[in-house]
Amino acid sequence: MDCCVCTTMPLILRPPRNTICGTCYEGVRSIINMMNGLESDKTKAITNPTDSPVSRRNSSKTLDDCIRLCSEQIEQFNQQKQDLGFLRGFLAAFKEQIHTDILISPGNHGPPIPAHKSVLAARSEIFENMLECDECKAAPTCNTITIPDLNYEELESLLEFLYSGTLALEKLEKHVYALSQAADKYIIPHLLKYCERFLLNSISSSNAFETLEIADTCSNQNLKETAFNFLVKNIEFMVSSPKFEAFVHRCPHLTVQLVTRAFVNGSK
Repeated sequence: MDCCVCTTMPLILRPPRNTICGTCYEGVRSIINMMNGLESDKTKAITNPTDSPVSRRNSSKTLDDCIRLCSEQIEQFNQQKQDLGFLRGFLAAFKEQIHTDILISPGNHGPPIPAHKSVLAARSEIFENMLECDECKAAPTCNTITIPDLNYEELESLLEFLYSGTLALEKLEKHVYALSQAADKYIIPHLLKYCERFLLNSISSSNAFETLEIADTCSNQNLKETAFNFLVKNIEFMVSSPKFEAFVHRCPHLTVQLVTRAFVNGSK
């Protein structure tokens, strides 16, 4: 059947406007359903009874409505990009050491990294408490704190995330376990969730034991269940891997839970 939407015929030879193929029909219906879903999420403080039928939530939708909504979404996306670009000025202040007022030392006696007290305090209540204690007990010239859990590269990645809210993939992949522990210890929920998303999407036979271990350390039940399920599903391969013996020595309690789950799953 010739379609008035996707036909290649010249305009004068096109079929009537009410002729549409199944593919175009499903596509338009999907767009309208998407638009209805997006509009249903909007909360309007005032509903104007004089609104035109096209603008009402339960009214019939047209392609014009879809185009309008898509334009609004694109505009909103572009605004968010501009907002993020503006906020990245904090990262520039960190990298260029503009008006820094504190030094953060890593735990491996590496060189300290200049930072800003206000940013640290705003991102973590633990850092805020540490800075308040230091200001009460130390002289103004002793503006240095040490993060013993992190080496220089890990600390630099942590600070970069605190300033920008994001991190390059190669840095995240390299330091995700250390950053997860730091996020849990210093109460940085956004970083903890950021690391969780990465670990959930990248779990494999090469990192499943480490993922389970870090999930247990950070009391992340969602990540822990995902790691357990992956290991149980691939238990025969995983117990024969070189990492299993080391995992048994490091985490005997997790090993017991894993073996128990595998036994229960195998008996079904």
